[in-house]
Amino acid sequence: MKDPHFSPFVPPDRSLREFTFRAVALGAILGIVFAASSVYLALKVGMTVSASIPIAVLSITLFRVLGRATILENNIVQTTGSAGESIAFGVATTMPVFLLLGQDMELLSICWMALLGGILGVLMMIPLRQGLIVKEHGRLTYPEGTACADVLIVGEQGGTNAKTVFLGFGLGAAYKFLNAGMKLWAEIPNRMLGFFKGASVAAEITPELLGVGYIIGRRVSANMMAGGLLSYLLLIPAITIFGENLTAPMFPATTLIRDMSPNEVRNAYVLYIGAGAVATGGIISLIRSFPTIIAAFRRGFRTFLDSRAGKGAQEAVLRTERDLPLSVVVFGSIGLVLAIWLSPILHINVISAVLIVLFGFFFVTVSSRITGEIGSSSNPISGMTVATLLITCLLFLAVGWTGVSYRAMALSTAAIVCIAASNGGTISQDLKTGFLVGATPRLQQIAIMIGVISSALVIGLIVIALNNAYTTVTPARHPDYLAAAAPGAETQQGPDGAMYRVHYVNEPVGTVLIGKYLVDDSGRIAYLVDPGIAGVVSEVDGKQVTKLDSPKARLFSLIIDGILTQKLPWGLVLIGVFLALMMELVGISSLPFAVGLYLPLSSSAPIMAGGLIRGIVDRKRKSNSAEAEFSPGVLMSSGFIAGAAIMGIVVAGLTGFGLDKAINGSGWSHYLSEADWFSLIPFGALMYMLYRVGVSVKDKGKQKSAA
Repeated sequence: MKDPHFSPFVPPDRSLREFTFRAVALGAILGIVFAASSVYLALKVGMTVSASIPIAVLSITLFRVLGRATILENNIVQTTGSAGESIAFGVATTMPVFLLLGQDMELLSICWMALLGGILGVLMMIPLRQGLIVKEHGRLTYPEGTACADVLIVGEQGGTNAKTVFLGFGLGAAYKFLNAGMKLWAEIPNRMLGFFKGASVAAEITPELLGVGYIIGRRVSANMMAGGLLSYLLLIPAITIFGENLTAPMFPATTLIRDMSPNEVRNAYVLYIGAGAVATGGIISLIRSFPTIIAAFRRGFRTFLDSRAGKGAQEAVLRTERDLPLSVVVFGSIGLVLAIWLSPILHINVISAVLIVLFGFFFVTVSSRITGEIGSSSNPISGMTVATLLITCLLFLAVGWTGVSYRAMALSTAAIVCIAASNGGTISQDLKTGFLVGATPRLQQIAIMIGVISSALVIGLIVIALNNAYTTVTPARHPDYLAAAAPGAETQQGPDGAMYRVHYVNEPVGTVLIGKYLVDDSGRIAYLVDPGIAGVVSEVDGKQVTKLDSPKARLFSLIIDGILTQKLPWGLVLIGVFLALMMELVGISSLPFAVGLYLPLSSSAPIMAGGLIRGIVDRKRKSNSAEAEFSPGVLMSSGFIAGAAIMGIVVAGLTGFGLDKAINGSGWSHYLSEADWFSLIPFGALMYMLYRVGVSVKDKGKQKSAA
């Protein structure tokens, strides 16, 4: 229960500038910046990191230049800005599934679903705030929210680590430009192990992955690395060795195993094993939370009824207790059902629309409770999305809704719920921060609604731009396949300069897999248009091409296809299931291990490097968990992630406009870019810089926690 002696930093009877235009505008701008970096990160490794603390630090610093701001204005900035990161995760992990289902991502539908899911998360948290944030104060710690309150209070009293964030941002952006833009050194040094057939090692040595590893810590990054090593040094070599004498392709591949590279073996077989492990890990994390889920749901429903009984009492309560009225929740929810049902771009019927709101309330409650206990980084949003997909797809299967259109409907249902649950957890942290510093909840709820709208409008553009930038068009010959005539179909120019008809394959036909193709006038396939997100082509003309792996999107696609088409290599999936269960039996958290198994080893290696640095730094600094949340190393890592991700998007944009060759290095630099050993020098320097900043003590006059 709430401590009756608790007093926020700003007393309820004191009025300060809070909901100002400059605070909301700066929050919206920073939200868009961190939304872009979060989209990029989620597409690469299937995770994001909290943006609230770096946004709070940047707000304090920028307002010292633009004009001194109150602590409540800075809180509005971080509240508005945090919406971008939470929506980005939901969008980046679900929208690419349309590509895997043989469709295009549509800008309007992405923005609309992001907006609907974000608003649903805000609405559901309004009646829950009193029960979860206020009455459970002292029980639910909301670690990121508490740490963010500490940052705001320290900033108000004179201490700030903003220079560290800016330094990390600059270094991350410069490194990314020199590496991915000018190609001065290899981005993914790799080597086949000649003495071990089928085995290979690689590392995508980028600032954003190094920063992720530092933030998640040594233990989680080590679990991910273990999964990657199992994949590339055991499973892929085993499949290669046992399959090299096969004279026919082994399902689900259509190519002989002896003709496959390690990456092709991974795409054909190991991805299904990883998908089974990730799904199992997500469900296990959800099952572990069942007592919390049931308690949270009961309290949330009771709070909802209590709020209804207190309708109209807003004028009588303290400033720090004023929420948006319940009528906003009720009529807003009805409006959402109608907006979802009547939106032609979503193709969702009324049953799915009602399911979305019901699932939304349930999983927002769950998300808020879990983030209160274990933090946002451990919040199993993907597990909740898997549960939503399973329930929705099984209901569709029971009534015979198994066509292509119903797969898209099931995905849209889960996507909106995923965005709502992700946003609900973030809002909870923001409301906790506001509770500790003495903010006005009603103004925070309005601010994050504005953040949802501003971020939703640009996230779709970012996702589509990244996909287009890394899309490759490669020759494809399937002489036995003839595409049916489609009058009025869209056309696209091929690499040879000729115009072709665009043809979508939504069901595998022989050797023709699901995807987008270019066909000639006779209906013969000429080219495969391999998407930049979750694409399968790893080499073009003998050179490696960059793809954004989007592991969560692949997982969700497998679930939809597996249930509604009843065609899935269940043997491989079950191997992953039992691998995850085995990890749990020996006391290892299966979810990070499964994510490492699912991702390329090149992604896990730099994450492990960051985790090792974090372990060394924490041992030297001997910081407690609250201090570690906004230590110099964490702020530096946040800067790495934001700077490198933003520059990655800039480079992707240059690539999309065909300007990448203008900034590429030449002569001696091409020699260096082909020398894997050289790339370890700048990355080693980056690691050393992170270590030096991590062990430094920027805030000598540390203040006590706001809690």
